Amino acid sequence: MEILTANKAKTHFGELLMKAQSAPVQIDKNGKPVAVLVSVEQYEASERAKLEMLKARMMIAEYEIDNDLTSDGDEFFEKLIAGKYDE
Repeated sequence: MEILTANKAKTHFGELLMKAQSAPVQIDKNGKPVAVLVSVEQYEASERAKLEMLKARMMIAEYEIDNDLTSDGDEFFEKLIAGKYDE
């Protein structure tokens, strides 16, 4: 990923927009990363992927509810955080 300073991003904004169309561009301020600019297509693909993951997790949860495979709330959230529903 290309990295630009905030100042360079500001002074070369048009170039920054063009670069972001093909790959994410990190913007640093005072030597620290503060943002990543991505194309609309990349952003929308990321949002779609998140939605599909959520739908998959909901299907697993519905299956467990329908088949009386549920657990108490604390146990469920522990499994969720541990990635059990990422399968």
